Amino acid sequence: MASVLRLYNAALIRRPVLAQSATAAVLFGAGDVIAQQVIERQGKNHDFMRTARLTFYGGAFFGPALTKWYQLLNRIKFSSPTKAVVYRVWLDQAVLTPVVVGFFFGTMSIIEGKGIFGAKERISTAYAPTLIRNWGVFIPTQIINFAIVPHHLRFVVVSVVSLFWNTYLSAVNASSQHQEVIESGKSTEK
Repeated sequence: MASVLRLYNAALIRRPVLAQSATAAVLFGAGDVIAQQVIERQGKNHDFMRTARLTFYGGAFFGPALTKWYQLLNRIKFSSPTKAVVYRVWLDQAVLTPVVVGFFFGTMSIIEGKGIFGAKERISTAYAPTLIRNWGVFIPTQIINFAIVPHHLRFVVVSVVSLFWNTYLSAVNASSQHQEVIESGKSTEK
């Protein structure tokens, strides 16, 4: 096990985008599996396409974007360690997070075939509550992360917390998708 962790740590340093994209893909997929099997109790009715969409999103969009974001934050120099933590958390949660939450719901809607209208609808219903819950989870996480975690391991810390967050996101996204189906059924009945 120690050798696997050493190899992973080396990959994070040598090939950060690849390693962190693979990590994000696995954890987004795992979060969806947990959401479907533990929270939604899908059992044999597991939606493998949903898991594939979330895995794809994690590896193709989230992993590369977050890797580059952390590299940018690490290059910014601050006059003190305390200011560095405060400003990095603020930049992460006030600049990046609102964009990432909207991008997640918009991208997932488009990948699901709902188009731009479906993306706008999902964002309007799920964005604000998800963003507020995100701040409750990730502001404390990022304070710890930026204060004590070495920069090449920050993505890993966020990824571990994100396993649970991705479970939540998957459940919210599925709930929003289910609500859209119900509402479209009502509008066709009229």
